[in-house]
Amino acid sequence: MHAYRSHTCGDLKAADAGTTVRLSGWVHRVRDHGGVLFVDLRDHYGMTQVLADSDSPAFAAMDKLRAETVIRIDGRVKLRDASLVNAKLPTGEIEVYATEIEVLGPSDELPLPVFGDQDYPEETRLAYRFLDLRRDSLHTNIMLRSKVIRSIRNRMWDQDFTEFQTPIITASSPEGARDFLVPSRLHPGKFYALPQAPQQFKQLIMVAGFDKYFQIAPCFRDEDPRADRSPTDFYQLDMEMSFVRQEDVFATVQPVIQGLFEEFGKGRRVDADWPLIPYAESLLKYGTDKPDLRNPIEMQVVSDHFRGSGFGIFAKLLEQEGTQVRAIPAPSGGSRKFADRMNAFAQSEGLPGMGYIIWRRAEDGSTEAAGPIAKALGAEKTEAIRTQLGLAEGDAAFFLGGKPEQFEAVAGRARTEIGRELGLIDENQFKFAWIVDFPMYEKTDDGKIDFSHNPFSMPQGGMKALNGDPLDVLGYQYDLACNGYELISGAIRNHTPEIMFKAFELAGYPASEVEKRFGGMVKAFRYGAPPHGGCAAGIDRIVMLLADEQNIREVIMFPMNQRAEDLMMGAPSEPTNEQMRDLRLRALPKE
Repeated sequence: MHAYRSHTCGDLKAADAGTTVRLSGWVHRVRDHGGVLFVDLRDHYGMTQVLADSDSPAFAAMDKLRAETVIRIDGRVKLRDASLVNAKLPTGEIEVYATEIEVLGPSDELPLPVFGDQDYPEETRLAYRFLDLRRDSLHTNIMLRSKVIRSIRNRMWDQDFTEFQTPIITASSPEGARDFLVPSRLHPGKFYALPQAPQQFKQLIMVAGFDKYFQIAPCFRDEDPRADRSPTDFYQLDMEMSFVRQEDVFATVQPVIQGLFEEFGKGRRVDADWPLIPYAESLLKYGTDKPDLRNPIEMQVVSDHFRGSGFGIFAKLLEQEGTQVRAIPAPSGGSRKFADRMNAFAQSEGLPGMGYIIWRRAEDGSTEAAGPIAKALGAEKTEAIRTQLGLAEGDAAFFLGGKPEQFEAVAGRARTEIGRELGLIDENQFKFAWIVDFPMYEKTDDGKIDFSHNPFSMPQGGMKALNGDPLDVLGYQYDLACNGYELISGAIRNHTPEIMFKAFELAGYPASEVEKRFGGMVKAFRYGAPPHGGCAAGIDRIVMLLADEQNIREVIMFPMNQRAEDLMMGAPSEPTNEQMRDLRLRALPKE
């Protein structure tokens, strides 16, 4: 017999009754049933119930076992009584009568339990992640992640993509986040960077003539953490294609992502209709460029109804250039109690409140508008608003006004909260949308022009578009949104040196700076570059959605905490003086 096991803890079935077996695993829990001891023995594959009574030579050893001790047991497989069969376990028809137990790895007292799914402080869970990973829910998530990645690879190979690996140590490149810099020992005073994405390399692969590339790529960004984003590193499905337009990328990506969600979505509906929504329209209707289309609410501009009206706050606001009033419809939200809850939500977002109109049945049987705004506007204007929004008796609308860029994000969160409160969001489905026509440039706080998205994208209209107002230039850039999350970001690339120089010039990068930062790519483009484009899909975020988790750390094996610290390994750590001397670096004292 094998030194440690003849079977795994998920193998044994009724047909094995009467056989002698050897199992190894972790003591999940010990139960004393008055002279009969039961151990739930767990390994990667499952759980088997082991028992010993006072007649068993293993009884004394079993009585001393502590949870999470690693043991080997020898014993005989027995059928359980019909009334004791555990239908929830693949091994639930049998149990193993232990005749010998050997402790392979004793366990100290646990800092957090593995049995059950009790909530424990995240700091404790991350410091003892190796224990946390033994818990069933987290173990299941990590296995789901592995299966998703395998499925992605198979789907990409099936579409004739080839997997290549790109460098991890490279040059710094503006990708929209801070780089992690790596000092060079051989070149004192100079630094490498960990790649924010394989952007330049995958474009160079296209120039080299490989046509279809993909990679499960590690990416490194020194970012502030969020629930749906890792603060240090993450993995993405990175892909690029030659001789393609935007619609070709969409046609390639959809069967991969849709297939993943159909395969691993636990029976939830996967919408096959992926609309193309312009960026400006997405902000107007949903207040975000990653809308949750499970929520049917669409915001609308209602400025004309308030301009010059008796509602002085909005009427005066609309006298200022660039302002507007938007309405958030609330079907079935026509109660004062609901309006008060939404006002409390607005106040939690830093606003004094949200104006509202409620439509209700009047004494004469007609539909009337109620609330301070309705009183100020009058019956004609409130009826016009109701008609525009398609609302009826028992419904409501909430209003926000000002410059869109100042209130859009709050309006988007309010739309989500209204949809959630009113039960309008269908939780049992995945709805996708391509967000397209992103602006190439934006104005920074100090009034300068900078890239608003990927700097390597092709402007719509090419060189001609770059000769006008930069803020009017749209890029061939696109994101895929699903259930309120951005899953994919990509673009058709700028593969023409002249257009690239002009695009960077508008963002304040002279030709010399472009040559210095992106010399390899610019050089390559001078030797015959094909039109090309691609995208990257966030694997961590995809698995988070499939696992129905709210926090991305629940699907990453060894994540950092909110302060970008690895509590288990003790990173970041202070370097030794010898390491600093080797790198010719000196640390400044803390302020």
